[in-house]
Order: sequence, then C-alpha cells, then structure tokens
Amino acid sequence: MDILVVILILLAILVIPNVKIVPQAQVYVIERLGSYYTTWHNGLHIKLPFIDRISNKVTQKEIVKDFAPQPVITKDNVTMQIDTVVYFQITDAKLYTYGVEYPISAIENLTATTLRNIIGELELDQTLTSRDIINSKMRSILDEATDPWGIKVNRVEVKNIIPPRDIQEAMEKQMRAERERREKILQAEGEKKSSILIAEGEKESAILRADAQKESQIRIAEGEAEALLKIKEAEAEGIKLLKEAKADKNVLALKSFDALDKLANGSATKIIVPAELQGIATLGTTIKEAMKESK
Repeated sequence: MDILVVILILLAILVIPNVKIVPQAQVYVIERLGSYYTTWHNGLHIKLPFIDRISNKVTQKEIVKDFAPQPVITKDNVTMQIDTVVYFQITDAKLYTYGVEYPISAIENLTATTLRNIIGELELDQTLTSRDIINSKMRSILDEATDPWGIKVNRVEVKNIIPPRDIQEAMEKQMRAERERREKILQAEGEKKSSILIAEGEKESAILRADAQKESQIRIAEGEAEALLKIKEAEAEGIKLLKEAKADKNVLALKSFDALDKLANGSATKIIVPAELQGIATLGTTIKEAMKESK
C-alpha cells in the first residue's frame, strides 16, 4: 500500500508538470533531446519528462515597436532625427526561434540602416513631404529582410522628423512669410471684388436714372402732344359746327374781330388790315376815278 502511494505521488510529480495548456494566440516551440520537434498551438498538450522541453513561447498577435530617434543625413547634407514605429507579426514560430538571435534588436538595427539608406537618397524638402514614400519603401525592404526570421512586417510609420534648430527657424520664417503672402492675396482679392461690386452698382444706378429720365421725357412729350391734339380737335369741331349752322357774313366778321382782339392784346407791334377795309378802300378809289372822268 505504501509503495502504491509512493508510485502515485511520483507519477503525479512527473505527469502534472508536463501537462500544458497553450492559450489562444500563442504557440509553443518544443524540442526533443535538444532538437526541434514540433510546435504546439492552443489547447491541451503533454510532453515527455526529461526528453521534451519548451524552447520558446511565441505570441501570434501583432507587435508594435516604437524605436528611438535615429540620426540620418539627407542628400543635401542635413542631419536630422527620425523615429519610426514598426508593426509586425510572427508567422513562423520555428524560424522566429532559430532564425536570428534577439529578433527585436535585429529589427531595430535593420530599421535604422534602411532608414539611413532611403533618406540618403532624398533632399530635405523631399524628406519632409514624402512620408508615404518612405513608409512604403521601408515596409517593403523590412518585410523582405525579415521573411527568413518568420516575421511579417505589416506597416512602418515615420513618427517624427526633427530637423536641426536653424532649419526649423528658417522653415518657420518661410511658413510665416507664406501665410502673410496668402493673407495679402486674399485681402487684395476681397478689395477687387468689392470695387467691382461698387462699380456694377453705380452702373446699374446710372442706367436706372437714365431710364427714369427718358421715361419722364417721353411721358411729358406724350402729354403735350395729346393736349395739342385735343386743342386742334376742339378747333376743328368748332369750325364744323359753324359750317353746319350756315353762319352768315356778320357772324364770321364777328369771329374775325374776336381773333383780332386777341392778337391786339399781344405785346408785339402788329399792323392788321381786315379784308372788309380793303374792299372799302378799293370802292373809294373807284368812285374817285369815276368823278375824274365825268369832269
């Protein structure tokens, strides 16, 4: 009985520590007698005591590493500090375990050298405006270089580009001058639009005034013409009534005297000889000639 208990205790001591549960998103690299044997994925596993051992526990989650700023020199010999963020994932636990020593440090050094090579081909202005190009080139180069290590580089982001202080001051002055230039352009465009609107308003106002004056003169002329027409129509109607009434010579003479009276009331000097007076003068001359002949 005591021997059985001892055997059970020994089995428990040997078996229980060798029962392993691999959690989700992790893999265990197993060695047997010092050589790679297999890779455990999530679930329950049992290893042989004294023969198998867990060589490495590898996560399959995406890993984010923010590397410290690295000094780089541009094509036009400007030294600046650039820090990067690398997003990568371990796709092969065996290659990750046996492919390279200190893989994170290897990725950091590879990132630094790749960044120096890329920036060395660009000038300062290109470096500041070509982040997408730098990111894509670095991702492509790092992904190809880390493939034998069982690592997949998903993204590389240039986090900060820090030029020297004098370059920063010059850039700030340039930006300030550019903002002032844009402000002046906007102000000039505003004044131009305002002047155009004022001129168009004055033009429309002048046109409206001229149209109003023209309309007024047309109305006045039409009124005068209509009044004159009414007067002429009244005179014609009067003459027509006289003709229809068959007025005698006395009435016509009276009308003539009325017209002469109106003319005489004028301020100008006038000499008017009525037709009847001319007849009387002719009669006197005839009588005088007859008297001369009788003598």
